[in-house]
Amino acid sequence: MPWDLKDYPSSFKNFEPLLKKKAIEIANALVSEDYPEDKVIPIAISQAKKWLGEATDTEKAVFKKEADPEKTDKHSGKKINTDLLDNDVLVYYQENRWHVQTKQAEKAADSFDTKEQAMKRAKEIAGNKESKVIAYKKDEKPTS
Repeated sequence: MPWDLKDYPSSFKNFEPLLKKKAIEIANALVSEDYPEDKVIPIAISQAKKWLGEATDTEKAVFKKEADPEKTDKHSGKKINTDLLDNDVLVYYQENRWHVQTKQAEKAADSFDTKEQAMKRAKEIAGNKESKVIAYKKDEKPTS
């Protein structure tokens, strides 16, 4: 079921406007890809919060000016790779950093100074997707 700024999941209710708009956009794109609705909301929340935390002021200003999401929007231009959504999350050490990467993804989603920080983020991602975290020792190489 697609959403808009007047009709959205109750878990989006207290979000600031930009976060709500982004979460709705992501959720609608996932729904359009036939992803199960019970997984759509936590993934959309996690990804929208990540985007808001990482977006520059310019990116936020541009997104704010974009048209609000509508239930009838077509999402073909905003393709989401649903093939990776159920994959496990890897934590590995490379180039003096701990990396968090979904198995079979092209690149790491995040990198951290400590394994503890990486594990926390990996558990967050895996929890949203109901997948597992696979952690490697500092001298092990991941098999993605």
